[in-house]
Amino acid sequence: MRSRAFGRTGRNVGEIGFGAWAIGAAWGKVDDAESVAALHAALDAGLDFIDTADVYGDGHSERLIARVLKERGGERPFVATKAGRRLPQQTVEGYSADNLEAWIDRSLRNLEVEVLDLVQLHCPPTDAYYHPEVFERMERLVERGKLRHYGVSVERVEEGLKAIEYPGVASVQIIYNMFRHRPAGLFFRQARQRNVAVIVRVPLASGLLSGKFSADTRFEADDHRQFNRHGEAFDVGETFAGVPYEVGLAAVEKLRPLVPESATLAQLALRWILMDEAVTVVIPGARNPQQARANIAAASLDALPPETMDAVARIYEQDIKPYVHQRW
Repeated sequence: MRSRAFGRTGRNVGEIGFGAWAIGAAWGKVDDAESVAALHAALDAGLDFIDTADVYGDGHSERLIARVLKERGGERPFVATKAGRRLPQQTVEGYSADNLEAWIDRSLRNLEVEVLDLVQLHCPPTDAYYHPEVFERMERLVERGKLRHYGVSVERVEEGLKAIEYPGVASVQIIYNMFRHRPAGLFFRQARQRNVAVIVRVPLASGLLSGKFSADTRFEADDHRQFNRHGEAFDVGETFAGVPYEVGLAAVEKLRPLVPESATLAQLALRWILMDEAVTVVIPGARNPQQARANIAAASLDALPPETMDAVARIYEQDIKPYVHQRW
């Protein structure tokens, strides 16, 4: 797998990583044995970047990662986690020095390490990006050796643009996929100019871009694709990338003819993301070894031809853009 420079950290990472939300919670039933096997399969295939958060399964995702890495030994992958969503209500005041340190200390215990590779503020309120003291607190934690780097996970392009004005922000995690094009404009250009790593999440639009769903698909009650359809629990953009389900299904049918021979729609969607050099790493989830290996195989697809890129752009403009473009 090809590697890309992780911003100005001095680290390189493979361009496809492992998104560990689904092995924690909120995606229906979780099978720990399958989750562990998926992580092992991904690492066996050369993956070296894992993204998690302290709230995924209330720390369960972090602890599973620690278990797998302890079993394997040897060189550790780059493990990114997040902090901030443990607040009962999202306020700027909640990102206090005491709270940040407490969350980070908990992640240190969960991941069984003495220093965290990367801690991302986990989709804090927009106003937080206009409070330099929040970022100064992260700087102090770097100085004290609790984390090597810090970044942000954002909902909106505006937040990403504001975050990269802070010189200590090493990375921005953002939603970008065939149903969410806006980050590829001004934000990607600015991130490249400032040498900030870009982590792409929700690359398959919560599975819509796998092409495996239909109007008859039913999701479990504890799956966010069921309980967050309209943003009831968190930002609706995290579920199906904010695209109405039926609209997404119709657009998927237009994308199917673009899939290269011997590839899948999901692999096409991942390769499409990697066509932009501003992307550092994309983090699809995997709940079993087969999914993990299939995700990584997308990196070996040939570059997509201009006609495929143009076709994706047309489908976005005609079918998807009115629902999402100006919202995020």
